[in-house]
This record gives sequence, structure tokens and C-alpha cells, in this order.
Amino acid sequence: MIIRKLSLYNFKNHSEKTFDLSPQINCFVGNNGVGKTNILDALHYLSVGKSFLGNTDLNNIKKDEDFFYINAEIQNNDSEDIIKISQPKEAKKIIKKNDKTYDRLADHIGYLPSVMISPYDSNLISDSGESRRKFLDSMISQTDSEYLFGLIQYQKTIQQRNALLKYFAKNRTWDKDSLEIYDDPIAKSGTQIYKKRKNFVEKLNPIVQSFYEIISGGKESVSVVYESHLQEDSFENLLKESLDRDRMLTYTSKGIHKDDLLFDMDSVLIKKIGSQGQQKSFLISLKLAQMSLVKELTGKTPILLLDDIFDKLDDTRVAQLIKLVNQENFGQIFITDTHRERTESVVKKINEESIIFEI
Repeated sequence: MIIRKLSLYNFKNHSEKTFDLSPQINCFVGNNGVGKTNILDALHYLSVGKSFLGNTDLNNIKKDEDFFYINAEIQNNDSEDIIKISQPKEAKKIIKKNDKTYDRLADHIGYLPSVMISPYDSNLISDSGESRRKFLDSMISQTDSEYLFGLIQYQKTIQQRNALLKYFAKNRTWDKDSLEIYDDPIAKSGTQIYKKRKNFVEKLNPIVQSFYEIISGGKESVSVVYESHLQEDSFENLLKESLDRDRMLTYTSKGIHKDDLLFDMDSVLIKKIGSQGQQKSFLISLKLAQMSLVKELTGKTPILLLDDIFDKLDDTRVAQLIKLVNQENFGQIFITDTHRERTESVVKKINEESIIFEI
């Protein structure tokens, strides 16, 4: 999958821009605040239909404009696809592939897999389990459409069960039979999600370890550990045993919506003992492992988005990252940086077929 041309209209701070892209390396250089990261965010939209920065779609419309529009020409094996994303102020977002509108965003996920490495990745270590669950869900969803549909159904059913618990509390009433209607669909979809998460992390972990050993020189050992209530008991039993607690809390307290990923270094949480450099090296290893596993499971090479990464790493780690990118044949790469000379020096070591865009 190669993005040949990218066009932006009223997207964030870009009124109108078109880029004819290299199939290998594309660099966007310029001062802070000129919109380099916004270009990577547009590429992220092409992949998963939303901003990686967490912005709402309407907030990505350029100030005083009525819409934004992203258009891309994508080489897909021997054919070419056109992906169009439009967001009017007064209507819902539309995503089209070859002028055919997707009925659901989920139908598009996985078409153009991507991996983003950015300064915001540190939140995966410091934030709550919710951010790590979203990261895990995003990884698996790009490789397994059934997973995404099952997750959507699970979340809807949990919301319905929680709404009923709140209704009972508000109206001082109780109907156990009505609540148990949700138990079977929650348990079935939740158990399937648990098995797929467990299997995915078991494949991911040794790849993370391998990349980290290369980047760090093997000074420490790291691991990614999947933590879930379903390791303790079946989902059916968890729901039964937590019923009184759920009634008191007015929400479902046990389930895969409470899962977490533990990032360990030498069997201790990396956020507790890892230096800033060690944490950065771990996060890059995690993202490169994501890229490698997505490629293995789908047969598609994800696009690699590197946002301001060279400002955050020392020369040794940059050199190791370049070496890994070379060895793994990671396909089309997009880089942002504030220093043109540094960028030119770096990309020439990776591949001569590169384009540098001054923003």
C-alpha cells in the first residue's frame, strides 16, 4: 500500500495543499507551529478515520470554514484506489473508497494500516489503563475486522446494562431477571475479545523484547503483560459474583473493559524504574513490534508515521532506529522535523529515494 498523492482542504491550519509523495520516505520540515504534525494526522485519518490527537472531527475544520476534505490516491497492488474523507460543519463525516461511501467506519479499518510514533506515546506509560486498552484495540482492529465488530457490540451491551443499573438505583427498584438478559451476550462477546487480546499480546511480546534488545544493547529485559479479570474466572461467574457490587456502584465492575497492559522492565513497571531514555526506547520497540505483527497478520505493510521523533532521542538511539527501519523493510515512511540538514542526513542513510517538503 503506497500513498501516491495527498490533498488537504481546510484541514486544521492548511487551506489547500497537495503533496506528490515518494513510495519510500517523505519528510515534512519547518518551524514549530506550521502544521507538520497536522499532515501526519491527515494520514492517520486515511488509516482509521479519525485524529490520533483525540480531536473531534469538527475541531479539525479550519477556523471560519464550513468543512474539511482529505483526498488520497493509493496504489493497492496493481490497482489504484481513491480515498476521500469529508467533514461538513452541519452533517456527518463521510468516507468514500472509489466514490462508494462506507456504511460504517469499521468497514474501512484495516484497509490502510498505520503505525504512529510520536511524543504523545509517553501517555501509554503514564496514563490509566484506558489509553493502553485503546492502543491494544487499535492494533488488533487493524488485523481483525471481526474483533472490531465484537468490541462495538460488547461496548453497546455494557452501556445498556449500566444504564439499567442506574435506572434501578434512581427509582429504588430491582429486577434481577431483566439485568441477567445482558449477561449471556456480554459473556460471549467478552470471552472472544479476551482470547483474541491474549493471543495477540503473546505474539507481540517477544517481538517487543527483540527490538528493545537491539535498541538498548541488551542492558535490560522488558515485557508486555496482559492483565484481565478473565484470568481469574469465567465471565459468567464474574458477573454473578459481582452482582451485589455492581448494584451498589451502578456499573459493571468486572470484565474486559477493565483490562490493562503492564509494561515491565526487569519484572518491575517501567514507569517506576525506567529512565526517560529507557521508556522512549521501550515505546519505539513497542510501535515497531506493532508494525511487524500487523504486517505478519495482514500481509500489508503499514505506513510508518514518525512525528518529531529525532528531537526526542539521542544520536545512538536514532542510529539504532534507522538500522531497524532498514532491516525490517517497513515500507512508506513519513517524518516531521524542525531541522532540514539533520533530516537529510538521516534519510540518506535509510534510502536515497526520499522527498523533503518545506512547510
